[in-house]
Amino acid sequence: MRRSILTAFAVVLFTVAAARAASAQRQALIQLDSADTQINFTLGGFPHTTTGSFKLRRGEIRVDPETGNATGSIVVDAASGATGIAMRDRRMKDGILEVDRYPEISFAPRLVRGHPLEQGAFTMEVSGVMVLHGHAHRLTLEAEIKRNGDAFTAATHFVIPYVRWGLKNPGWLFLTVSDEVAIDATTAGRVTWVQPR
Repeated sequence: MRRSILTAFAVVLFTVAAARAASAQRQALIQLDSADTQINFTLGGFPHTTTGSFKLRRGEIRVDPETGNATGSIVVDAASGATGIAMRDRRMKDGILEVDRYPEISFAPRLVRGHPLEQGAFTMEVSGVMVLHGHAHRLTLEAEIKRNGDAFTAATHFVIPYVRWGLKNPGWLFLTVSDEVAIDATTAGRVTWVQPR
């Protein structure tokens, strides 16, 4: 009788441990809604500042909650860049971004740091690699996140030193343009829990 009780107890402990291990192995799958994403840019200059936007093509990230290691990518349609002035947009796409050769701008997260909440607002730091104009650059973003269960919204602001990264400055004649461009992005999406690939 005692042996059977001990055996049953051992089975229960093993089951609980196995369940915890399986739970710990799950990853957070973060999917961004392209239709609910805004990517705006501001390029300072004289005599005026240029503003515009890009569209998100797709975004999916997997995060290991134990280590913060991340995979996946956020991909922007380079040809979607628009400032509202056709001639300026053609110069940006053809002469600066060269969208025929480099149709995508991407960010691949590699490490996520912070203390996420199931409800409410919190901040996460996301380090990864941005590929712009065919070249990879390390970049760390700070994201302000508001979460409501599985649904969330996120916002980030960062600066790209595009000239230092190898792109041309679009200034000409009496038009001067900053060597850096500011990006403000907001998005929404959902989190689900999945087994590692």
